[in-house]
Amino acid sequence: MPFLSVALCNFRNLKNDKIDLSSKEIYFVGENGQGKSNLLESLYYSAYGSSFRTRTDSQIISYGKDNFSVISFYKNQNENSHQIKIVYEKDKKQIEKNGKKIHDRKELINTIPCVLFSHSDMDFAIGEPEKRRFFLDQSLTMYDEFYIDDLRSYKKILKTRNILLKEKDYNMIEIYDVQLAQKGLEIQKKRKKAIFQFNEIFGKLYEQISGIEGVSICYSPSWKEIKQEFGSRIPNVDDVLHILYEKREKDRILCTTLSGPHRDKVIFVKDKRQFIPNASTGQCRLTALLLRVSQAVYYTQITGIKPVLLMDDVMLELDPDKRQKFTSAIPEYDQLFCTFLPGEPYERYKRQETKIYTIKNGEWTL
Repeated sequence: MPFLSVALCNFRNLKNDKIDLSSKEIYFVGENGQGKSNLLESLYYSAYGSSFRTRTDSQIISYGKDNFSVISFYKNQNENSHQIKIVYEKDKKQIEKNGKKIHDRKELINTIPCVLFSHSDMDFAIGEPEKRRFFLDQSLTMYDEFYIDDLRSYKKILKTRNILLKEKDYNMIEIYDVQLAQKGLEIQKKRKKAIFQFNEIFGKLYEQISGIEGVSICYSPSWKEIKQEFGSRIPNVDDVLHILYEKREKDRILCTTLSGPHRDKVIFVKDKRQFIPNASTGQCRLTALLLRVSQAVYYTQITGIKPVLLMDDVMLELDPDKRQKFTSAIPEYDQLFCTFLPGEPYERYKRQETKIYTIKNGEWTL
């Protein structure tokens, strides 16, 4: 199992200590504000070198301190033990893997693959289009470092193109159009394939738990397929350049790029109509949960590796029947961490080997 232990120093309000994580399942039980989510955050931080709660590392430091560190010991599925050490001080972050400094967080890919379930996942169902694009991109970047490179390059090109539009400097626009088309089409190709594979998982799960059939995920790219006499085809670079040329005047007026993967949409549909606008809160919550389940299954299908599941109070809003069905649909995992409030029936879910930590004021007791 990946996590053997995690040693923390000045991480939020958690005590400076090492916590034993050598169990297939671990539950963190405590009232709100006691540190349950902070522990999950430290595990996620070990896996990806960033937080799921903030983009500003300085916000993670315990009050009154000026640095923090996380040291994780884990064993992968080949029984090889490793260490991840992350230190943040003087507004700088240093990450080491097995004593060697790494310069790019993408070097952590497939090291400790975590899938996080949290309340903010609701945004993937009802939030702005950028939230659903983020989920899709996150699913791909969990295993594909080339996708990370493509995404970074595209964002850099897009940023430069938008600067030129704002500064009304149009001399280099055509050069950046070519680069935007090349990188954008590669992103679009991978997103489309990922959504196709997701639908093989998501629709069946949704029907199994909710009893509603025919719910699927639709990918609507900004650069749409080119219609022909017999069907349609995927656009090529020349097609995209034509699209960018046609939209250039509007781009100039609004000083921004109006087409490309940054404008793609991910939509939930049923019977060829949008599903979410008329769905209940419970159905939306279930949609978000099953996206995460699908993400875990998808990752295992692609890599052959079972992920670590981090579940942060995610079953609170499900009725008892759906909660039972959801727990039965949890995908195969290498390790599972869950947080619960004291009054929840977590005893029903535990196994013989499950460890249960009680969390209070940032301290844990077994």
